[in-house]
Amino acid sequence: MSSRNVPLPYFPVPPAEYSPSYMAEIVRAFSVYLAQQQNPGEGRNTFIVLTALQDNDQGLEPGALFQQGGFVKITQANTPHVGGLSATGAVGTVTVIAT
Repeated sequence: MSSRNVPLPYFPVPPAEYSPSYMAEIVRAFSVYLAQQQNPGEGRNTFIVLTALQDNDQGLEPGALFQQGGFVKITQANTPHVGGLSATGAVGTVTVIAT
């Protein structure tokens, strides 16, 4: 169910017999309805709670939200946020002598 404020298309009352103009009106009304349902519309919220956001952008479409390190991020096609990315390294040794 859409929460957007869009008017529903007008569906005319059918005539007693077949009418090409009536069928054209029905097809036009369904076309308007389908276009409205496929348009995500404008989002404007005062309060929002996001639960169960995944921690990487794997499998998400551009524009989808995910969280990483306590920050909510937006998936972008050219900026990957790989899950489980970590690294370790070592350089030389350190010796501590207590005196």
